[in-house]
Amino acid sequence: MGMSRRKFLSSTASAVIVAGTMAKGKVFGANDRIRVCVMGINGRGKEHLEQYSSLENVEIATICDVDSSLFEPRIKTFFKDRPAPKTETDIRKVLEDKNIDAVSIATPNHWHSLGAVWACQAGKDVYVEKPMSHNIFEGRKVVEAAEKYKRIVQHGTQLRSNPGFQEGIQQIRDGAIGDVYMARCVCYKWRPDIGKGVPGKPPATLDWNLWQGPAQEKQFMVKEKDPNAGIYVPYYWHWVWDYGNGDIGNQGVHQLDAARWGLDVGLPYRVTSMGGLFLWDDAKEVFNVSSSSFMFKGKDGKDKMLTLEVRPWCTNEEEGGSSFGVIFYGSEGYIAFPGYDGYKIFLGKERKLVKENKNGDDKNHFQNFIDCVRSRDASKLNAPAIQGHHSSALSHYALTGARVNRVLEIDETTELIKNDEEANKYLTRDYRKGFEVPKEV
Repeated sequence: MGMSRRKFLSSTASAVIVAGTMAKGKVFGANDRIRVCVMGINGRGKEHLEQYSSLENVEIATICDVDSSLFEPRIKTFFKDRPAPKTETDIRKVLEDKNIDAVSIATPNHWHSLGAVWACQAGKDVYVEKPMSHNIFEGRKVVEAAEKYKRIVQHGTQLRSNPGFQEGIQQIRDGAIGDVYMARCVCYKWRPDIGKGVPGKPPATLDWNLWQGPAQEKQFMVKEKDPNAGIYVPYYWHWVWDYGNGDIGNQGVHQLDAARWGLDVGLPYRVTSMGGLFLWDDAKEVFNVSSSSFMFKGKDGKDKMLTLEVRPWCTNEEEGGSSFGVIFYGSEGYIAFPGYDGYKIFLGKERKLVKENKNGDDKNHFQNFIDCVRSRDASKLNAPAIQGHHSSALSHYALTGARVNRVLEIDETTELIKNDEEANKYLTRDYRKGFEVPKEV
């Protein structure tokens, strides 16, 4: 690369420094092996390890995580009969490795966009988990980086690669339920009281500085009743404003993405949302109950409406037996997608079930990504960066509307909120020195 590791790591804009040095990447033949680094190997990252392990001519060459205690158990589980991968705590060191072709990001949300931008600038293709961004500004930067460096960037909304779901969307396109005017998303997940937190010490194996990354530095928090256990790490960071986006940006992005897909819309022109912390007096910060509505202009010029409800505890299921899913309403009936892999069509006043299908597997989405890495054809991606950006943006607009407690009018060109300086502050963040998402990628 013509640059020392020390210079790379000490720069406050390391991603900008590497821009252009590796961006052309390489062309793959049909039998060439794709070498992947999985960044973040806890939680969803274990699914990444499992799926890449099952794909032909794909090698997990490096695993990267800021918690070194995870390396040994992951190697024992996923690399029993094959050579162990390299291990690394700092993604910047991985990006120096010219043998790495792609980075698969399964970190907490606040690292998603920065990791993706850095990887694109270093000439790596990217699979990035949902939501693609922690805020709207950085989501747009991922789109720009993918385009500028001609990278393959797949968003982790895996339902887009499932044949059953694809068939259901085509049924909508073919007019199976008539003129479609509305989609209703539901996100009902069992989220318990997590208790109170107090300042404490991170585990010796956790690099707390790297874990925080783009977020402003704060003290590590532990459970009030157990000082040896982190209260936000490893999972409940989802409900901390600095790191996560609540269930709207966790589970809800899948449903928002499906709803946009079915309605065939981009960004909304109006958003209204209410939310709050109900049931538990615990350490969560991001709303655990919310109700959000979005208005779009369809390609036919007609209004399309999308709603999302988030609840964390005892609740009913929706049509089709779903606690997380999406239902589309049309002039002749409705179609329910209860999950990730299929649909059920109901017609008429009698709500007669006339057709259904269920066919899906997470492997499809990872395979689609690898196929596009090999072909260099980003047009064949099932969930390209722009779709990930728009779907993630819905969660950010919803949370922002609830925080300022007013209707948001969206400028679809700038992606900002019209005449609302306070609300627009929530569409970006103050980045910590050395971990800035650059304005110019």
